[in-house]
Amino acid sequence: MSVVDVWPVGSMALLTQVEADSLSLSSQGDLYDLYRNCSLAVLNSGNVTDNSKELLDNFSNFEINVIRNERGLKLELINPPPSALVEGQVIKKLRKHLYAVLRDIVQMQMAKDPDLDFIKKKYATESAYITNQIFVNLRNANVLKAGIKPNLAVCWGGHSIPQNEYDYAYQVGLELGLRKIDICTGCGPGVMEAPMKGSLQGYSEQCEQEKCRMIGLTEPSIIAAEPPNAMVTDLVIMPDIEKRLEAFVRLGHNLIIFPGGPGTAEELLYILCIKLCKENKHNFLPLILTGDKKSEGYFKALEDFLIKCFGKDITRYYDLIIDDPKAVAKKVKDNNDTVLDHRTITHDSYCFNWDLFIPHQLQIAHPITHEFMHSLDLSRDQEPWQLACNLRSAFSGIVTGNVKENGIKAVAAHGPFKLHGEKEIIESLGQLLESYIKQGRVLLSQKEYKPCYVLE
Repeated sequence: MSVVDVWPVGSMALLTQVEADSLSLSSQGDLYDLYRNCSLAVLNSGNVTDNSKELLDNFSNFEINVIRNERGLKLELINPPPSALVEGQVIKKLRKHLYAVLRDIVQMQMAKDPDLDFIKKKYATESAYITNQIFVNLRNANVLKAGIKPNLAVCWGGHSIPQNEYDYAYQVGLELGLRKIDICTGCGPGVMEAPMKGSLQGYSEQCEQEKCRMIGLTEPSIIAAEPPNAMVTDLVIMPDIEKRLEAFVRLGHNLIIFPGGPGTAEELLYILCIKLCKENKHNFLPLILTGDKKSEGYFKALEDFLIKCFGKDITRYYDLIIDDPKAVAKKVKDNNDTVLDHRTITHDSYCFNWDLFIPHQLQIAHPITHEFMHSLDLSRDQEPWQLACNLRSAFSGIVTGNVKENGIKAVAAHGPFKLHGEKEIIESLGQLLESYIKQGRVLLSQKEYKPCYVLE
């Protein structure tokens, strides 16, 4: 058995007895398993996997103990992954990520089971409360920078991508870095890593690499399946996928979507749902879809799916740029100027988009069950934003069944999730998912993918 000690610094050096007990190995508090699994994931940063069960099985003897003493706090790592150590010491960036896990898990404990009567008194709606909590999470993580002009590009895309798509995302990141534009991603491999690496190179060529910010937003059930990549400088763990997605759109000034699989489709439908809401008619939130020349077929299939579901008008809500990294970066820079002007006029914060309306349905964490998936209304007999919301939930369920421990167990026990709806939508959905499978965009850890869903 190997034991390595880590000493947190700053505010994380001090915890209450209740906070420490809820996380410690000795007392087996109610948050211990979550804390242990997230800590294991960050210690595996840079190691490629997308299967949480595989990661947990490979390091089943890993434990982490939170010990309060006269110096404040000590983290005791028992049998940590060897790749996290250099001469017996945890790599400095990974220590920083361990502090981030501690900070965000403690924050989750503080926000657990909120008093609804108190919320009603202090906030106009539960939605307002959720948005305020997201702001607090980001503020505590020190990623909200007051007074800085808009310059953060959120990059979404697949973790399982071919080399040509990785190289293209890197080139886009390079062009963004040359223009001193920061990057925020889901912090995993693939497209979540490539723009960060390119941005660092761009900043370096401008001799300002120390100013480069690479923010990684994740959540507990994702981080165990997708450990943070080695480029992340600021790691933030949001309570669930819904809070994570809202954090992306309120924190970022541009959204860039590269090719990906079901998780990327979920993100695209999430932002389209928001943009389709009449309340956001005058809120400027730019969206760019981009990829290299070989990705043209991918975007055609995706656009065909969107047009069949929402009509041709849906193409007004995004820009599609193929095989031109410089054009993407110039568009982002121009968009940033427009965001600056818009928020100056509306007196909205440069670092947090308060004015953006997000439907309450997108803010609530829905447990992915067979019953929930079967209940989704996938028809055009509803408001377009509601259809986008339900399609987003369908893709979220598929992601859960593919990579999250609870979803994998549910599918193993009860069979694949069943989705049903309007014939044309279901057929189009099936075609899109089949194209993902053929292109190897679903699971890194399976040579032959067995779908976790059935379309009816």
